[in-house]
Amino acid sequence: MTIPSRSRPTRRSPVRVLGNLSHFCALLLALLTLAAPAHADDIGATARGVVRVVTIAMVDGEVVGFGHGSGFAVAPNRIVTNAHVVELAQKYPDNVVVGVVPSEGSKSYEGKVIALDAKRDLAIVEFTGGRLPPTTIYSGPIDEGSAVTALGYPGNVDLATAQSATDYIHPLTPIRTEGVFSGRRIMTGVQVLLHTAGIARGNSGGPLLDPCGRVLGVNSAITHGDEGDTSFGFAIADSELTAFLAAANQPYGAVGLPCTSLADTLKRDSDADAQANAQAEAAKRDAAAKSAAAREAALAKARADVENNREDVMALAAVLLVLGALGVGGAGLLEVRGERRWAIGVGAGGVLLMVAAAIVFLNRPTGEPVLPPETVAVATPAPPAGEAAAGKLLCSVVPERSRIVSSSTEDVKLDWGADGCMNGRTQYAEDGAKWDRFLVPNEEQTASLLQFDPATRTYTALRYFLGADQMDALRKIRSQIPLKACSADPAARAALATQQGAIRAALPAYPNEKIVYRCTADTTP
Repeated sequence: MTIPSRSRPTRRSPVRVLGNLSHFCALLLALLTLAAPAHADDIGATARGVVRVVTIAMVDGEVVGFGHGSGFAVAPNRIVTNAHVVELAQKYPDNVVVGVVPSEGSKSYEGKVIALDAKRDLAIVEFTGGRLPPTTIYSGPIDEGSAVTALGYPGNVDLATAQSATDYIHPLTPIRTEGVFSGRRIMTGVQVLLHTAGIARGNSGGPLLDPCGRVLGVNSAITHGDEGDTSFGFAIADSELTAFLAAANQPYGAVGLPCTSLADTLKRDSDADAQANAQAEAAKRDAAAKSAAAREAALAKARADVENNREDVMALAAVLLVLGALGVGGAGLLEVRGERRWAIGVGAGGVLLMVAAAIVFLNRPTGEPVLPPETVAVATPAPPAGEAAAGKLLCSVVPERSRIVSSSTEDVKLDWGADGCMNGRTQYAEDGAKWDRFLVPNEEQTASLLQFDPATRTYTALRYFLGADQMDALRKIRSQIPLKACSADPAARAALATQQGAIRAALPAYPNEKIVYRCTADTTP
């Protein structure tokens, strides 16, 4: 028998827990208990966007009903929950207050129902005064038997641990339970996901997640296990959720790539680097072998040319010598005949030819041949890092080398300048042959290490999903970085690298995402 896990306000004896509506709102905005630190994993990262949804019904300034469920952020100031969790607040907005209690921090917020679909049992609640890290919806196929995790605030845990009603509005990390996806079903005309992750009353509106922390559905109902029967949970399917969000004109993040482990991604990426290096080394060896063979061939030809040239020169010297000797002999005959003038001229010519023969012989080619310039390797200095790929680039994701949990897979345009200047405004720091820059934004709970390798034109983004306290600590470190804009000063870049080392040391050992891009010249206007 299917029993909805309703979290309606229940009738209780009038207890003056909160004097009036304004007192309640003040309490929501001034809580004292800090959230417990979330785990540094994908599920823990998503948990930071999961909230407790509290409804309090009041009559004449007294609390007459109290209920609570769960929800998760689809935007920094908007959450999704079940319609049955907040339906009374929509019907009686003057008498029912909706409280949004984050999983971390020290504040809670008053919310307002802005969209509700009773058939799908979904609603959107908007709040002001704070920001939550939005969750991502998984839009790909789900295999039966796949691992799933439920996050939320089960009421039986609260009943066992709460000391007073105020405990329900203290930020606490949600409870996680694990199970498997058992298939899709239709319940009251709505597609639901059947699963075995343990949920209870109070989990209503909380997310059902895949191992990467992406939303598969919205937990809404349970079955009771009578006489030893197994209990099952029902989650409103992703298709129903996205249709509801589209009808409400609510943008949301979605990723359809399968969930892969970071270890597998790092191994694939390492194997790809090793293969690329091996291919590069093989290409170098092949080029060196071809160059050596070409040099030997050129040297052999040069030696043959030198020998032929030497023989030709020696033959020329012999001819000149013979001609010179004939000239001297002819001069003697002319002297005997009394033709002295001709004898002197012919004799002088003969002597000159013999001297020329001696000069030609003495200057005949000897020693090793000189190779032609095109066969001599000329060492040219490699261009400085950053200039090998300078200019506008279009970078596309390499899925087989990436682990993408929630980020966009769209192409990225870069403008790489000399001395590590990115897009004309952001200075990167040298890291060997690569260039690094840590980004710690003010509004997001994600820190990123961006890395560019000019030699391979590879752009890599390592993204860390962090808690509020971790982000605050990183922002303090970032505020001490003196270099804000691009600089050609090596000392300033060295100082940037040193300061970024402090950010690196404060980050977890491994990121949640590793996105690898391959860049080519951007020829678009």
